[in-house]
Amino acid sequence: MKFLFISPRYSGGIGGHAAMLAHQLENFGHSVTKMETPHIPIKNLKNPSFAILGALKGIMNRQNYDIVHAFNIPSGFAMHYSKGQKKILSAHGVYSDQVKVLHSSTTSKIATSAESRVFKWADKLTTDSQITKKEYKKKFNLDLEYLPSPIDTEMFKKIPEVKKITNQVAYVGRDSFEKGIDILKSIESKINGNVVYCVDKPWDETMKILKSSRLLVVPSRMESLPTVIKEAFYLKIPVIASSVGGIPELVTHNETGILTESENPQLLLKNINELLIDESLQQKLSSNAYDFVIKHFTWKKILPKYLNFYENLLKN
Repeated sequence: MKFLFISPRYSGGIGGHAAMLAHQLENFGHSVTKMETPHIPIKNLKNPSFAILGALKGIMNRQNYDIVHAFNIPSGFAMHYSKGQKKILSAHGVYSDQVKVLHSSTTSKIATSAESRVFKWADKLTTDSQITKKEYKKKFNLDLEYLPSPIDTEMFKKIPEVKKITNQVAYVGRDSFEKGIDILKSIESKINGNVVYCVDKPWDETMKILKSSRLLVVPSRMESLPTVIKEAFYLKIPVIASSVGGIPELVTHNETGILTESENPQLLLKNINELLIDESLQQKLSSNAYDFVIKHFTWKKILPKYLNFYENLLKN
């Protein structure tokens, strides 16, 4: 099969998933072109500029593809104008809800309008979380295919063995409002340990820091299905995370991690300090979480589902 993948970038959450999927498909002998589109790196212009320039790039691209797969709503414009037998749009979280939290009411209205329009351009819609599937069914009466985003366990072979650092707490994610980094910083001085923020570090360096930590904190206000939680599970690092979005699909309280209320810094502080001194619970959570991610979120488990999905789509 000949694929065109469209994503604002090919690292981090959505982009990292697109890059890993492309790599797996190429290993199976398929051809994957990753569209690279520039955009204006300014808050209110980033997505609109990416959508416009992506659409122009799609119009100018004379190549024909079996499948054009766009990995977020702004990518849908390039998807629409690219030549493909079948077109897929993936949603990672509810886009209009995310924009509503982060931008003005005018921008939010534009995003909601664009969202409903872009969905109509795709032959199939997918998502990596059950909560996103449920929310879009409720919001637009849309049926999205659930296709989880796994981790590539082979990539972890290049992460060296490291010594655990006493009471080190890791944060991995963007420095942005929806990720709740400000919530963690507001209690940092009261944490009985040292917080290391991995915001713009390379993946290898981030994983090395995570591996040396006692626990990972995910204080998000909004999420789909965070890759970093799956990575922490694989590295056997206990996780404390907000009970938002698709996180409860990964973190079962007191079994694979600790769930805490979003925007409740005092409860988050209590959970962090209690887990830091409870080595027995740390071991229980990390062991259960490792078993969970190996069972459900590796490419060995998930790639056949993608291949069947693509093949069946081309047949119809």
